[in-house]
Amino acid sequence: MSEFALEVENLTVSYGEIAAVKGISFAVKSGEILTIIGANGAGKTSTLRAISGMIPRGGTVRLNGEDLRGLSPDRLVRRGLAHVPEGRGIFGTLTVAENLRLGSWTRKDRKQVASDLEDVLTTFPRLRERLAQLAGTLSGGEQQMLAVGRALMSGAGLLLLDEPSMGLAPRLVHEIFDTLRKVNARGVTILLVEQNANLALQLAQHACLLETGQLALASTAEEMRSNPRVREAYLGT
Repeated sequence: MSEFALEVENLTVSYGEIAAVKGISFAVKSGEILTIIGANGAGKTSTLRAISGMIPRGGTVRLNGEDLRGLSPDRLVRRGLAHVPEGRGIFGTLTVAENLRLGSWTRKDRKQVASDLEDVLTTFPRLRERLAQLAGTLSGGEQQMLAVGRALMSGAGLLLLDEPSMGLAPRLVHEIFDTLRKVNARGVTILLVEQNANLALQLAQHACLLETGQLALASTAEEMRSNPRVREAYLGT
């Protein structure tokens, strides 16, 4: 078993003649949180979408040591990778319970699915209260909880999260980040893209800084927080 849940080598993404991601490499240790920070347009979302097979890419991506080349997104889900996209992507006309059930559609181990559902509802008690409610009527924070909970229902060991704090009130942002700590404490590895660099660097163990599609810095989150360049450009200090 690899020490790393995710290894990315020389990842490239292009949209026509525009290079969005320019040969970046990084790895996420099993059980840890790595955050990618950077300005809008730096290539953060493209990186996640490339890893999860949503867009074409160059380079090598390995999940628990296995090369993912040629695998479709649904096969990546079966191997334990789940992606919570920017904007959450929940099904607003379905209930909370139906959204969560959809998260487990690739799985046949119904006993384990039932156990995972109980774990998700324990982690997100507000979802338990709203199982019969249409997902589209939830608050923004509750929709984000549902999106993460649905991803966990796939049995994911690696969670890709794109801007979980987007559009949320400050109180709810802290609540979401507290929940991500609990999810990580259960052994789920997290690759987090987040505009709120302050909170992201407090949550993560390691960090990468992307600038115009290139890896500008990679270090522990603590070192990144104390880097004068990062503090001035991304932490507002």
